Amino acid sequence: MSTPPPQSSLSPLSRPGAERLVAEAVDTGRLERAPAEQLGEQLGREALREAVLEGAFEAKRRGKGDLVSVSKNVFIPLTNLCRNRCGYCSFSKPPDSPEARTYTLEEVAEAVRGGLRTGCHEALVCLGDKPEQAHPSYREWLAQRGFATTLEYLVQACRVAFEGGMLPHTNAGVLSAEQMQALRPWNASMGLMLETTSQRLRGKGKAHGVAPDKDPAVRLRMHEEAGEVGVAFTSGILLGIGETAAERVDTLLAIRDLADRHGHIQEVIVQPFHPKSGTPMGGADPLSDAEVAGWVALARLILGPEMNLQAPPNLAPQVLELLLRSGLNDWGGVSPTTPDFINPEAPWPSLGELARRTEAAGQRLVERLPAYPEHLLGRPELFDTRVREAALGLADERGWARSRGPRAGVEAA
Repeated sequence: MSTPPPQSSLSPLSRPGAERLVAEAVDTGRLERAPAEQLGEQLGREALREAVLEGAFEAKRRGKGDLVSVSKNVFIPLTNLCRNRCGYCSFSKPPDSPEARTYTLEEVAEAVRGGLRTGCHEALVCLGDKPEQAHPSYREWLAQRGFATTLEYLVQACRVAFEGGMLPHTNAGVLSAEQMQALRPWNASMGLMLETTSQRLRGKGKAHGVAPDKDPAVRLRMHEEAGEVGVAFTSGILLGIGETAAERVDTLLAIRDLADRHGHIQEVIVQPFHPKSGTPMGGADPLSDAEVAGWVALARLILGPEMNLQAPPNLAPQVLELLLRSGLNDWGGVSPTTPDFINPEAPWPSLGELARRTEAAGQRLVERLPAYPEHLLGRPELFDTRVREAALGLADERGWARSRGPRAGVEAA
């Protein structure tokens, strides 16, 4: 029998009480655990949620002004084989599936050429965790091409993308410090969604019950080592996979602590779970759009006004205006050429639509690189020298992306 989530005993907040907590967080630049848990437990109450949204938008305004960024990218799912079996994932395929695929290096090069033709700067390289440890046929596939491990193949794929004219951002699951060092000469940034610090969700029948690489301690260690190695890093939280409000707050605080120690976390994604048919969690109820916006806002208050906070626009396309009120300052990567292979049921909005709706909400859309301006210009130690030089060649004097082609409504900052 699975263990039920712990129950909250926090007392209800009044709207004035919530406003006091929020105002203090805006003024000090961060929200601490106790008030964050108190607000998080009660985000379902509209009046309280509105107070959180208003405070988060003010915090964003103070830290980021009226800018909201986006990265034009090409999505390269290098392999969709994986040793984990997360309860919500439809990306991972077994080797005998007709949908199983591993890109050849020529296919990587062709994807890069397609991205260049459409003005993209970022090659998002995504793949399953340690597939060679679970699938003998994949090990044979690598060996036939002269590679002993996925890491060796990944390094070469990133080199192909970089030498082809794009800036790779790699999300390869859990990597060691040595593996990140091997990837660093060909990557502008790397990432790993922390997802959750809840060890409870590793239990039998839970979202991460048969996913060893989703152990929170393992993922936290990679975040720590990325800071020690010196990597511009993306993290994030996954909402709605069975975690409690207190566990969400703990996850966000863990990310904040890592950012405080190393200064390497350049963005945090707040991503809602999307049910996928054919998965164990296909029948689970996702969070409402209002709840997602509330947690984006609470993330802003916890992480502070300077953190780059992202919410994927394709996962809540009907409520972009609500998300723009929640304190985000980034839409993430949006591709004009490739789908979201993690959420294939959710097509990207066009850059023109994003620009129009962002502007209608009183903000401005700007294009960025996979390295944010404040890190690219102010933290050179987070980049390999060659990669940083290439990125600077694609950036304007303020660190935003220069146009490679039609910007579809995206402004210069």
